[in-house]
Amino acid sequence: MLKSVPTQIIGIASGKGGVGKTTVSVNLAVTLASLGKKVMIFDADLGLANAQLALGCRTPFNFSHVLSGEKTLQDIIVEGPMGVKLVPGASGIQHMVALNPMETAGIINSFSEIEEQLDYFVVDLAAGMSDTVMTFLRACQHRFIVVKNEPSSIADAYGIIKVMIQDYHLENIGLIPNGVVSQEEGERLYGSINSVIQNFLGGDIRYLHAIRRDDMVLRSIKASQPLTSFAPSSIATRDFRALAKMVLDFQSDIPMSGGLEFFVERLATQPPNRLGTSYG
Repeated sequence: MLKSVPTQIIGIASGKGGVGKTTVSVNLAVTLASLGKKVMIFDADLGLANAQLALGCRTPFNFSHVLSGEKTLQDIIVEGPMGVKLVPGASGIQHMVALNPMETAGIINSFSEIEEQLDYFVVDLAAGMSDTVMTFLRACQHRFIVVKNEPSSIADAYGIIKVMIQDYHLENIGLIPNGVVSQEEGERLYGSINSVIQNFLGGDIRYLHAIRRDDMVLRSIKASQPLTSFAPSSIATRDFRALAKMVLDFQSDIPMSGGLEFFVERLATQPPNRLGTSYG
């Protein structure tokens, strides 16, 4: 699975649900594809998957069929808008939220089968900070946290970032304020969160780009279409384009040994749990 340019692995997470994480994942992926990139989304919210709804894709099979051995990963992949490939998660299957070692091994084996050239592999994670979420975040090269300017969302975003930095020693963490009134509000929100992180965690996170509040977002969700194709001239679509162009600049940040091999190898070398363990 040799590639001249490595696939960049982006994990998108949030401290709590309802902040627009999947909307951000899907629209970033579609926007990157519209810029000529080959993109695949893995809906890693394995208990409440909904990326297929945001993309408007019909998914006859999902990741539970891969783990059960009924289907291969290639069997369940579907193509969405702008050629974005989707690995659908398993919705409504509670035990998928916490994978056992055998199921994690199944994920590793399935992704090692992917041979096509990809520029970006976007991992849309479940909300919160379960061990499964952290397992996937550790296997990514870039980690984006979506946050709204609400007390509970801010507190939960800080909570997941604290676990990422203190318990897992993860870096390359970026913040995406969502649903803000202006870019200035997004920058202020980032500044206040990052200040606390610097003062209390001794860490630092990156400001990416804010997605402004836009009525078209809800309309696109109801229409089961990505915002970027449903309302291409909307305010939030312009923000997703700016976010995607920022992500394009990450190419020089990544080692040539990266890519899906990196993702698979990092999953394969996960420690059994984070307690009392040091992580590199």
